[in-house]
Amino acid sequence: MTETQKPVFSLFDITKYYLKLGTWGFGGPVALVGYMHRDLVEDKCWLTEEEYKEGLALAQLAPGPLAAQLGIYIGFIGYGILGATLAGLAFVLPSFVMVVLLGMAYKLYGGLAWMQAVFYGVGAAVIGIIAISAYKLTIKSISKLNFEAVKAKWLLWLFYMFGIAITVITQKEEILLFLACGMLYMFIKAPPKWLKKPAVLPAAILMGTGFWKYDDKTLLDIAWFFLKAGAFVFGSGLAIVPFLHGGVVKEFGWLNEHQFVDAVAVAMITPGPVVITAGFIGYLVAGFPGACVAALATFLPCYIFTIALAPSFKKIAKNTSIKAFVDGITASVIGALVGSVVIIGLRSIIDLPTALIAIAAVLALIYIKKMREPYIIGIAAAIGLIIKLL
Repeated sequence: MTETQKPVFSLFDITKYYLKLGTWGFGGPVALVGYMHRDLVEDKCWLTEEEYKEGLALAQLAPGPLAAQLGIYIGFIGYGILGATLAGLAFVLPSFVMVVLLGMAYKLYGGLAWMQAVFYGVGAAVIGIIAISAYKLTIKSISKLNFEAVKAKWLLWLFYMFGIAITVITQKEEILLFLACGMLYMFIKAPPKWLKKPAVLPAAILMGTGFWKYDDKTLLDIAWFFLKAGAFVFGSGLAIVPFLHGGVVKEFGWLNEHQFVDAVAVAMITPGPVVITAGFIGYLVAGFPGACVAALATFLPCYIFTIALAPSFKKIAKNTSIKAFVDGITASVIGALVGSVVIIGLRSIIDLPTALIAIAAVLALIYIKKMREPYIIGIAAAIGLIIKLL
């Protein structure tokens, strides 16, 4: 719709829709953007195909979780900043409430045998789920695995391999590596005009359950860390995993390896955006204030980028330099995701049963088309209980 056209949906309608999607929308980012196309373009006819594709392109180009960005963009084109804000809040709020409740339960019962047994199975299944997601992201964002495609995109594959190697060796995310890959690919593939005629430097746009137990310094650390994570995640919410692992486990030591895998599992079994795991981690570290700060800091960059770029996006999307910059960053970030799967997998796959659970999760996602992640998590939890308690 143009700026002069009145949207065919009301502000209440779009807010209610995203509240429902945030409550029942299982399946991860790819499934969520698919639901939006089915519901808003095909069924309700609230958006045209062109408007949907423009929103999806913006969500892929700018940093932040894919599905949340698309929802914010759709709210924006209908009702400006107010629409973007309400759509974003409605989409995130249900899963945020769920992860806070799960965080409370985890702190209360995490030490009990049945809770440990559940996450014994779930942790292994999560490795399989992330491995498949990493594979899908690789072939979607870089190229298919055939000789001609790899040859054509050899430089992106090189960035991808660097991302894997650096993450496995250092066991943390390297933001400077991501930026360097983005800049190098841009300079090689689509040098910006200011590079050829550097008259003015461009402005960079880098924008008992412990419920209330926190300290100010920890909250500041949480805010800054999750703000960086939200600003450097491109495409899929699962791409945030290597960022979180490097900071939460290695740098700050807020969680141990098993707790971190459990946090990723919580994101898998709850609806809405995967990066809501930030709220669960924030709760474990600093109670409810930590959950609020972590969630807000994670989603704030994508909100700001979306409402800042949406009005002029058609022009921005045609800029080949920006596309090349994002391509370079994305290749190294996905490599880092694969590296994080290796690191977490080595700590979560501890015996034959966990190895078999992880392999079964991979095979189920490949060969059973209607199998969704929450079902796999539920089955893995039951298997963990049977193995550990019977």
